[in-house]
Amino acid sequence: MKMIFIKPGFAWIIASALMMTLFVQCKEEFDPKIETKTTGFLVVEGFINGGQGSTTIHLSRSSNLKDTILKPELNAQLNVEGEDGSIFSLSDNGNGEYGVAQLALSNSLKYRLHLRTADGKEYISDYTSVKYTPPIDSITWQKENNGVRIYANAHDLQNETKYYQWKYEETWEIHSAYHSTIKYAIDPVTTNPLGVMYRYPDQSADTSIYQCWTTLSSSSIILGSTEKLTSDVVFLPVQYIEPNSEKLSVLYSIRLRQYAISHDNYLFLQKMKKNTEQLGTIFDPQPTEISGNIHCLTDPGEIVIGFIEVTQEQVRRIFIYNSQVPDWNYNPGCVFVEIANDPDSIHKYGIGLMPTLMAKTPFIGLKTFYASTPPCVDCTLRGVHQKPDFWP
Repeated sequence: MKMIFIKPGFAWIIASALMMTLFVQCKEEFDPKIETKTTGFLVVEGFINGGQGSTTIHLSRSSNLKDTILKPELNAQLNVEGEDGSIFSLSDNGNGEYGVAQLALSNSLKYRLHLRTADGKEYISDYTSVKYTPPIDSITWQKENNGVRIYANAHDLQNETKYYQWKYEETWEIHSAYHSTIKYAIDPVTTNPLGVMYRYPDQSADTSIYQCWTTLSSSSIILGSTEKLTSDVVFLPVQYIEPNSEKLSVLYSIRLRQYAISHDNYLFLQKMKKNTEQLGTIFDPQPTEISGNIHCLTDPGEIVIGFIEVTQEQVRRIFIYNSQVPDWNYNPGCVFVEIANDPDSIHKYGIGLMPTLMAKTPFIGLKTFYASTPPCVDCTLRGVHQKPDFWP
């Protein structure tokens, strides 16, 4: 299934460039001298799935402090190792992603990640027990500040989970503001439009550019704790849809994934979350403070960013229809213009626009058509025309 995704990840800023403005007689940019030892950290993302479902680990390298892009770590070898000597290999999926469809782990054993990079360096995570993740009881939502707030609901009768992390994928259906039954007839020599013509002989609209779907994955770190509560009951917000957003213009779905995490992992992710939300300053946690539980065997002094442990993944999905949210009032802000169907008028008024429908004009002998900006006519500029297999 081909869909548009934004890759999930730590979404943190490992560090930031320090820029200062000196006010004497002119402004001068301050460019700190950055030592090479503060770049190129190995970043390890993911978890070892102790339940049903796949295990996926992403490896990357932090680049220059002025560049927040993480570069994928290619051609590594990854294994999940048990205390009993069992070994499970992960496949190289390319672009720094490594995974296995299903692991057969024992709840009575501890496991760790062991990896070797292409340059021969070896890294291991600490052994951790398989953590039980309680199911997601429900996903609820309510209108707040004219938008929609989505909540995760869960509980652990044993009062043992206490620390939670959530990730999600949200998918929504989008419709173009206008149907399109016509397109430009192009001069094969000059590639200039000569006029408009019907897309299909029966003059029907092109539905492949009218109905689309878009999917995005969570990029922020979403955490929750019941440590200070008398019972391990979760009712916490995980997503907010802005007022009048296109996400709820037709039909919206969120697939929520829930994980039980350890106290140490919770503290690690809290630091990462703080570092991300503050966008990186000299007062933020530095790499030495956020290294996690992964160590380099080849060079014990090397800093590695990441925290890998064994937990279970619980998943639940809900749908929200536009009709369920009164007065949503989504407005795409699209307008259309009427253009005479001749090359001069199209060149003057239609450049950069897409034809939609032939106009009904009262002037005998004068043929005109309507046109609008491409995103208002062609939904594939914002999504894909391939219905997800889970869509109703």
